[in-house]
Amino acid sequence: MRSWSYTVACQPDPIQALDVTPSEPAPQLVEHLATARQILLFTGAGISTTSGIPDFRGPDGVWKRRQPVYFDDFLRSEASRIEHWDFKLEGWPALRNARPTPVHEAIVQLEQDERVEMVVTQNIDGLHSRAGTTPARLVEIHGTNTHVECLTCGDRSEPDPHFEAFADTRIPPRCTCGGLLKPATISFGQNLIDSDMQRALNATERADLVVALGSTLSVYPAANIPLTAAERGVPYVIINQGETDHDRLPGVTLRLEGDVQELFPPSVTKALGDRPGA
Repeated sequence: MRSWSYTVACQPDPIQALDVTPSEPAPQLVEHLATARQILLFTGAGISTTSGIPDFRGPDGVWKRRQPVYFDDFLRSEASRIEHWDFKLEGWPALRNARPTPVHEAIVQLEQDERVEMVVTQNIDGLHSRAGTTPARLVEIHGTNTHVECLTCGDRSEPDPHFEAFADTRIPPRCTCGGLLKPATISFGQNLIDSDMQRALNATERADLVVALGSTLSVYPAANIPLTAAERGVPYVIINQGETDHDRLPGVTLRLEGDVQELFPPSVTKALGDRPGA
């Protein structure tokens, strides 16, 4: 079985991105969306920041002041497990209270119009599911914070009781089977779930458009997913505020610079309104 490990790549120098008018449809994006029937959407932290969830990699992100705990350290060190649970506890209130953004809702509109092949998200916030994206069309490639998982028996449970217990005792929780419990997210150095990666790669074979939304495209191997589709000649659109790791790559068809919340939803509305028979 192939092993997929979670790593971050350095960003190259970007090409010039196309600026568009905020809160108005982007004509080139509308054209792509209006003609596509099997869209692969690849989403990152930028689509969730307006929901109240901070971008860990941003200028004021938590990773500027805390180092993530690597998976091997979590397995072998009680101190590392305490650090990991403390890190997760810090962000849990924002995740629990977050609500889907207009981008999440626009993606659901595309799915309802039967235009979505797959949504592959790097986000662990569960907002795609909360917005209404169906499980059959969703791959949470880096896992989810909406469940806690036993690393021994695989049992999944709701996070709240475990966070409450940890906040009171500062003791990392364990499963009834005795196994270590961990929020069901992929840590640095931890292998991705092979079946999730395979579902995402299978979707690249069927997609007729790939759109990356709110991602720096710097975390691999997940960031290879849109590239795999682009290598087939599928149009590749990137929308992000700030540089991405893919900006200089020849497979990029359209690069829009700006707030994804202002660019994507109005373009979806326009594209669906312009579709034949609408």
